[in-house]
Amino acid sequence: MNQSRILILNFGSQYAELIARRVREIGVYSELKPYSISADEIKAFQPSGIILSGGPESVLQSVTPRVPSIVFELGCPVLGICYGMQAMAMQFGGKVATGTHREFGYAKTKVLKDSPLFADLNLTHGEFEAWMSHGDHVSEAPNDFEVIATSQNESITAIAHADKHFYGLQFHPEVSHTRQGLHLLQNFVLNICQCPADWTAHNYLEKMRDEIKAKVGDEEVILGLSGGVDSSVVAALLHEIIPDQLHCVFVDSGLLRQDECAEVQRVFADHYKIKLTTVDAQAQFFSALKGVSDPEQKRKIIGEVFVNVFDEVAKQNHQVKWLAQGTIYPDVIESAVDKLSGAHVIKTHHNVGGLPAKMNLKVLEPLRTLFKDEVRKLGLELGLPASLIHRHPFPGPGLGVRVLGEIKKPYVDILRAADAILIHELKAKNLYDTVAQAFVVFLPVKSVAVLGDARSYEYVLAIRVVDTQDFMTAEWSRLPFEFLAHVAGRIINEVRGVSRVTYDISSKPPATIEWE
Repeated sequence: MNQSRILILNFGSQYAELIARRVREIGVYSELKPYSISADEIKAFQPSGIILSGGPESVLQSVTPRVPSIVFELGCPVLGICYGMQAMAMQFGGKVATGTHREFGYAKTKVLKDSPLFADLNLTHGEFEAWMSHGDHVSEAPNDFEVIATSQNESITAIAHADKHFYGLQFHPEVSHTRQGLHLLQNFVLNICQCPADWTAHNYLEKMRDEIKAKVGDEEVILGLSGGVDSSVVAALLHEIIPDQLHCVFVDSGLLRQDECAEVQRVFADHYKIKLTTVDAQAQFFSALKGVSDPEQKRKIIGEVFVNVFDEVAKQNHQVKWLAQGTIYPDVIESAVDKLSGAHVIKTHHNVGGLPAKMNLKVLEPLRTLFKDEVRKLGLELGLPASLIHRHPFPGPGLGVRVLGEIKKPYVDILRAADAILIHELKAKNLYDTVAQAFVVFLPVKSVAVLGDARSYEYVLAIRVVDTQDFMTAEWSRLPFEFLAHVAGRIINEVRGVSRVTYDISSKPPATIEWE
């Protein structure tokens, strides 16, 4: 058991798991739990410190989440973020008010008093930039709390109870937009909570070996292998721990990238000698998706068809009791499957919220608490090649969430060809490894064009390329205009049915990385 650990109580924030990811990036073990867990569970965790997340609710409403009183009785440091700060302030007798408008985006924060939370920050004229995302704010600090920072309009952005080491931040230090946010969290975790930085991917791997052996026993496991980073790492992990009990299944849904099936076969069956069954289920997917345009419904249908395929394969081997998946933290966050946390659903992932309520197989998700960069570190620890580990993410529903509206095979064929051109050119110009994710989106609208002196009315595509460290926040990539012009020209000239190519310059938040 880890001697030093941080407990994060989730009040429904879409960034809650990102807080956990930041703490682990610092090198300290952390776990995320819903705010509603019992006092006994909180005490049993024996936290070295507690972080209260943000959330979508308002503390001014009559029935909203409150901080369990045990949190303030354990004697460990507490950090409240956004809603967590507001709830803490109100419960100690402070006041919270609703602003005239929601504050979202960058805001300068002025440090008023020295605090270990702000130690060694790089300040400009006593200020630093922080990322805001809130409607309510603390209007009056509780007794025994000091206001240690304010915004430019004098609203309270940080409070502290120096004796008890209780702190509150109105902004979000966990997002990359708060440039010195990681430093703030380091101050809290390493200095205020006095936790040693000794948590590593290697330690996690050792822990997972023991847990998987104990959970699975001698039962057999089917893994839905897509060829993406997440499922590939799960395949390597399970192949190392239970090689004779693992059956990898690659489902050709018809929603895959160009040459995906052949590439997966080459890498896993031929090179790594992993038992691999390939199932052509294109007809099943396109039939089930016919006439469906709602993105949530599409994701759920795709998830259900995948499970049906796995069930059929499992029937051929009665020892198979488990379905393994490459589910990672961002999937869980955006699907908001933890209803106790109060999180709002952003979009359902086919392998999380998209799973049917009744299943014949038990679900095994060894990466469920890891972020993408942690998954990649684990893959390198397992000996997977860097070329595979650093491959851009590909969603489980595949091109099904990159064709907006109803999925039709001609649309998918257009998208697949255009996407292959984009990826080829990124690699040819040595840009592929400089961006985090790149893909093309099919828009079910037509645009007027002139091709060969004749009027044409054809489809529109969008290119999406982002830079990110954690896939919870992202910036659009500032690729050279000459490169984008070259890619757009190739797509319009070589992919029949396309007359216009656009470039998506939306950041996350507010946009998500995928369009659906």
